[in-house]
Amino acid sequence: MSALRQDRARRSIPMSHSTQRASEKQTALATIDCGTGWDTKNEIGAFLSVVVPARNEAASLPQLVEETSRAVRSLCDRTGPRPLAGFEIIVIDDASTDSTRLVLQELVACYPELKAVELASSVGQSAATVAGIRTAKGTWVATLDADLQNDPADLIYLWDALCGYDAVLGVRVKRHDIWSRRVISYCANRVRNLVLSQSVWDSGCSVRIFPRALALRLPAFHGMHRFFGPLLLREGCRLIEVPVHHRPRSYGQSHYNLWNRSLSVVLDLLCVAWLTHRSVEYRVTQTYGSWRPAEGKRPDVRAWTLRAQDHLHVVREN
Repeated sequence: MSALRQDRARRSIPMSHSTQRASEKQTALATIDCGTGWDTKNEIGAFLSVVVPARNEAASLPQLVEETSRAVRSLCDRTGPRPLAGFEIIVIDDASTDSTRLVLQELVACYPELKAVELASSVGQSAATVAGIRTAKGTWVATLDADLQNDPADLIYLWDALCGYDAVLGVRVKRHDIWSRRVISYCANRVRNLVLSQSVWDSGCSVRIFPRALALRLPAFHGMHRFFGPLLLREGCRLIEVPVHHRPRSYGQSHYNLWNRSLSVVLDLLCVAWLTHRSVEYRVTQTYGSWRPAEGKRPDVRAWTLRAQDHLHVVREN
């Protein structure tokens, strides 16, 4: 387990108070400082939404929902630190042409925590993930692939590792893919880190947990599912990466190949690099004073708002 380095391309203003770089050799969970990061140490009543985009994955959905429900429910039933108050599983049917719809209808009747969302047309993994995040009701969001190559049990380890950090990303340390996909992924991660001046080991891994409120701030575009780590760093997050399991694909076939992961990915990378280096940053040192119109009177002023991240300022003219 290694703590993720802060974005070296820019001076970030993280949600946490600490911006120091953690050692890449950090391997023990006990060494994580729970005094920094998103307020997870004393969080009460946390609700987790597990978002799963799916297209033509009918054969894998029953096992996926069962494993995910069992894993996340154990976090609700635990007596140890930071138990969950509840959870939901949201499967986004990306206009599947197989029996995915029928399978989801049967599963919804068996699993009260399951919610199925059908899209009118196929929009791709990124848009389906965004639809799931916007549908989610939880304070925290986890993502998984629907092909069973991700192990839902890893969500337990990610949730525990989250203490003291803003978000946690999975790293597939032993991938069960054909050699060409592994080589392409290896090269893509190196080029991505070189262009963005970051160190995200496995940006393509879909096993992640992050705050929903933070995810709603991220720019939405086709291909963004490959850039969650860099985009979270762009928001000033303090991240940690955790090794996760990767299983052989049991059903169906991959929707990605060299041709649909080449030119479009390069264009996406250039756009993310532009967003990273052109983002607006500022820090408010003090806010004081208050202005309200007299009761019953309508103010004869023009007002407008300037918004950046979580700060809202009102400016008026006399």
